Amino acid sequence: MTTATQQHNNDVREHILETGQRIMAGKGFSAVGLNEILKDAGVPKGSFYHYFGSKEAFGVAMLERYFDDYLAQIDSTLSQLGLNMSQRLMNYWQQWQESQSFFDCQGKCLAVKLGAEVADLSDSMRLTLQAGTSGIISRLTQALESGVAEGSLTVDDEPARVAESLYQLWVGASIMVKIVRHTGPFDSAMSMTQHIIHTAP
Repeated sequence: MTTATQQHNNDVREHILETGQRIMAGKGFSAVGLNEILKDAGVPKGSFYHYFGSKEAFGVAMLERYFDDYLAQIDSTLSQLGLNMSQRLMNYWQQWQESQSFFDCQGKCLAVKLGAEVADLSDSMRLTLQAGTSGIISRLTQALESGVAEGSLTVDDEPARVAESLYQLWVGASIMVKIVRHTGPFDSAMSMTQHIIHTAP
C-alpha cells in the first residue's frame, strides 16, 4: 500500500469518525444509524466496513478519538504559562461549563452524552469510557498534587479522592443542565468546587 493510499484511508476514516461524533453528540448512539452517518459523510456503506468491523467497533474508535483529543486539551489547560495550578484548574472548570452550555445546554461531551447509554449496551465501549474518564481523573489528581506542592491550593482529603469527587460532581451537573435547560447546576458545581479546593491567599 502506497503512502498516498494510506493517507487517503486515514483521512476517510477520520472523516467518518468526525461525522459520527458530531451527530451522536446530539442524538446519542442507539438513535443514529450507520446510513445517517455515511450519508452525511458522503461515504458508501460498503466502505464503512473497510474501516470498522461493526457499529460497536466504530463506537469504540469514536470514543478513543474523543478522549485522545480531550486529554490533550486538558494537558494544554493544566500547563498554561503564567498561571499557578489553582488558576489553571479553575480555567478547566470554566471551559467545561462553556463547552456544555450551548445548543439548549446539549453540550458536546461524549462521556456525558453516551456514558449511561453505551455502558449498558457494550462492554468494549464501557471499558473505553472507563479508560478515558480514568485518564481525566488522573490528570486532575496530578494537578491537585502540584497545586498543593507549590502552595497555590489546599484540599481536605487525598488528591485522588478529591479529583474523583470533583469529576463526578461536574458530570452530574452536566446531566442536570441537560434536564433543566439552564446553567444553574454549573453555578452550584463551581461554588462547591471553590469550597473543596481552598485557594491559598
